[in-house]
Amino acid sequence: MLKKIGIALGVVVVIFLLVVATRPSTFKIERSLVVAAPPAIVFAQVNDFNLWAAWSPWEAMDPTMKRTHSGAPSGVGAVYDWSGNDKVGEGRMTITESRPGEAVGIKLEFIKPMQATNDTVFTFKAEGEGTQVNWAMSGNNNFMAKAFSLFMNMDDMIGKDFEKGLASMKTVAEAEAKKAAEAAAAAAAAPPADPAAAPPAPAAPAAAEAPPKK
Repeated sequence: MLKKIGIALGVVVVIFLLVVATRPSTFKIERSLVVAAPPAIVFAQVNDFNLWAAWSPWEAMDPTMKRTHSGAPSGVGAVYDWSGNDKVGEGRMTITESRPGEAVGIKLEFIKPMQATNDTVFTFKAEGEGTQVNWAMSGNNNFMAKAFSLFMNMDDMIGKDFEKGLASMKTVAEAEAKKAAEAAAAAAAAPPADPAAAPPAPAAPAAAEAPPKK
């Protein structure tokens, strides 16, 4: 009887391993959204890790999360380390590509709860008076990731976070665009400077008289 149970369990394990092996070895998750703001303003929200707190979907999951900024202030070489609760884990992001108004590439390293390294790319494309933002993450599926995908839909789970983050980014970027437009309108509406109202220029000092000739 025990032998039969052992054989059955062995068969189940073999079948499970075969099923896991058939799962895709790579993955890609992406979402996009149109933002009513110019590419330069939307790009700035991603290119500077200091601005992520205003729109990142993971910031609110752990208000006590430890954040460390190092490397370049923004753009290529900027580094963002985080460490928090079970919901956010621990990891690091490094900007590896920065093309103003076009794209930001990020090396995403997860340390806890599972180790993994993925590529994240944000692209920005002008659409009318706004910008289409695309957020994509891709990487390799190791055995654990393949097994996990049998029980959880990673595209749905992470895709929802992307959608939430893009919606928050839209709010922030559109507010910045509105401020910029109002400032430009105020500057254009301001009356030109009146030359007559300017204080008179100080008179030039009188030339010194030459001494009399002897």
